[in-house]
Amino acid sequence: MVIGGVIRIAATALALLLTEAAEAQVDTNVPPAVPNAKPVTLQWVKVHSASLEGNLEGDSSDRDVLVVLPPSYSASPSKRYPVVYALHGISIGASQWIKEIHVPQTIETAFAKGAREMIFVFPDSKTVHNGSMYSTSPTTGDFENFIARDLVRYIDAHYRTLPHRESRGLVGHSMGGYGTTRIGLKHADVFGALYMMSPCCLSPRDPNTLSPADKVALENVKSLDDAIKLSWIARVQLATAAAWSPNPKNPPLYLDLPLKGGIVQSDVMAKWTANSGLSLLEQYAGDLRTYRAISMDVGDEDDLKTDTEKLHKALDRYGIANSFEIYHGTHTSNVAVRFQDYVIPSFSRGLSFWRNR
Repeated sequence: MVIGGVIRIAATALALLLTEAAEAQVDTNVPPAVPNAKPVTLQWVKVHSASLEGNLEGDSSDRDVLVVLPPSYSASPSKRYPVVYALHGISIGASQWIKEIHVPQTIETAFAKGAREMIFVFPDSKTVHNGSMYSTSPTTGDFENFIARDLVRYIDAHYRTLPHRESRGLVGHSMGGYGTTRIGLKHADVFGALYMMSPCCLSPRDPNTLSPADKVALENVKSLDDAIKLSWIARVQLATAAAWSPNPKNPPLYLDLPLKGGIVQSDVMAKWTANSGLSLLEQYAGDLRTYRAISMDVGDEDDLKTDTEKLHKALDRYGIANSFEIYHGTHTSNVAVRFQDYVIPSFSRGLSFWRNR
């Protein structure tokens, strides 16, 4: 049905390796379900973001968002709930990521196994180049503040939330793990607990690692039609450039690439380095001390293992409490297991469930 222009559908029913060129949904291990777990309710809503208006790529400022309401929500009209905002990876949107982490089963099972009830929010931040990097750019729009401001305000206005930072969690996988790192560092006034799952982009990547064919193809892009024909990894370069080295004076893509004529552009790479997660940590580390909980994990067969451990060690160096685990798995294989048995229980322990602070 349509309520106030928002479509609601009730139901009860980079998540990709950075070296993988496919855009299809990946297979992930399904954690065991608890029989007769109480059902949650899924609602797809359309959220308008003023922060995304006027972006040069032409990406919509009306974003699809999945809201997952806990089993007791409709039966307890006076009860308010913490909210966890969950960010997807590159190449996929919210609808695909929830399949990879097996929502709603994983949320229902986590609640049945003892996690306290929360609202979960899955925003779609896919762009024309397959990923926003959850950053602020005139080319892509301000996805950072879409998450941290516009979306939070919408959810607080339309649902029975506990509208204070101690009751808001932020989690993401791969590009979403980077988004959690970036937004968590810069918006500690909004969120109270963080969980980074295999975060990407903590260190800038050398553009010379691209294949010779991809380098040539990127140099020859003259239109969006050309761009969408590129390989997956080449489109990642475009997504990163659109987010971190935008150029409003460089149509039609309005971005600067880190390679030009085969030569690394030092000014572009300086911007990419400044936006990397470990560089941002040096600027905003102090604010992390206000978090109730900070957790991160990564698979032992994941290429992102080294940088994730660097993030953990950097937090330790600054004396910021955090938990870190290397588990058995690839970048994606056990993401649903981790979401059910580690992420949700972590927020159950770390968020505030009190109505009055």
